[in-house]
Amino acid sequence: MADSPAPSSAIASIAAVEAGLAAQGYIASRQIATAVYLSQAIDKPILVEGPAGVGKTELAKAIAAWRGLKMIRLQCYEGLDEAKALYEWKYAKQLLYTQILKDKLGEVLGGAQTLHAALGQLHDFGDVFFSKEFVEPRPLLQALLEPNGCVLLIDEIDKSDAEFESLLLEILSDFQVTIPELGSIAAAKPPTVILTSNSERNLGDALKRRCLHLHIGFPEQRLEERIVESRVPGISQTLRRQLVAFIHDIRTLDLKKQPSVSETIDWARVLVLLQAAELGHEVVKDTLNVLLKYESDIEVALPQVTTFVAKAQRQNIFG
Repeated sequence: MADSPAPSSAIASIAAVEAGLAAQGYIASRQIATAVYLSQAIDKPILVEGPAGVGKTELAKAIAAWRGLKMIRLQCYEGLDEAKALYEWKYAKQLLYTQILKDKLGEVLGGAQTLHAALGQLHDFGDVFFSKEFVEPRPLLQALLEPNGCVLLIDEIDKSDAEFESLLLEILSDFQVTIPELGSIAAAKPPTVILTSNSERNLGDALKRRCLHLHIGFPEQRLEERIVESRVPGISQTLRRQLVAFIHDIRTLDLKKQPSVSETIDWARVLVLLQAAELGHEVVKDTLNVLLKYESDIEVALPQVTTFVAKAQRQNIFG
């Protein structure tokens, strides 16, 4: 049975997402634009996976800029806990309050005649120590408290511990957190949540179930040319086609780290700076360290430079 076509309104909205991101310099594939549209339509986080440097973090930045929203970023790392990610108590302020209460103890107790009465009056002040005034919001709570909504980027979630995922589940499903002393705090307006992963470890099913999945790999050649054109406006069409074709050939080699889109953009800027009209053997050899980050990869690529440059030049001639 054939898939039913998407409604025309949805198609128009996906196109609007594509155009909105492009206006911020982010050239999105149809798959990316569709995921962003669906995330907004059904208030569901996006888990973006793929190799480093393909535009996962940039997607969150582009969404925030396009929609005019504040972006709050939580950079994940091993050992990240709720004190750094969610909230912590303002201990210095609590100590100051304790000192003030001590100095004013007589006034607080007033005319209490019995120990029971004194304890009853002190009890009214006890809860103040664990009120919102003493909470220091960290990125996750900050995102929920934003009155106009925001883009919450949980970057490189795969670098955090598996236990940290459990902390996220309530936020990702209900857009709220529970603080034992205060109860549940729901989002004033649900944030747009983007989680990124370089797949350094397998993420739990519970986290994946709460997210839309989006894999961003290396773009096909014409899309990468559009990305270069957007990010390096001074580059000629000839050089743009040749360098992207060269990079696609380089990615066929057995390398420790394949050059990503971010390296493509950096290399394009370097070639423009060097006023290269087209790819040549010498300029490629001189700048290969911009494209490849390991000396072993450069050694693998060097014997292929002449062949790949010639192939890129021929491809440009024939379109």
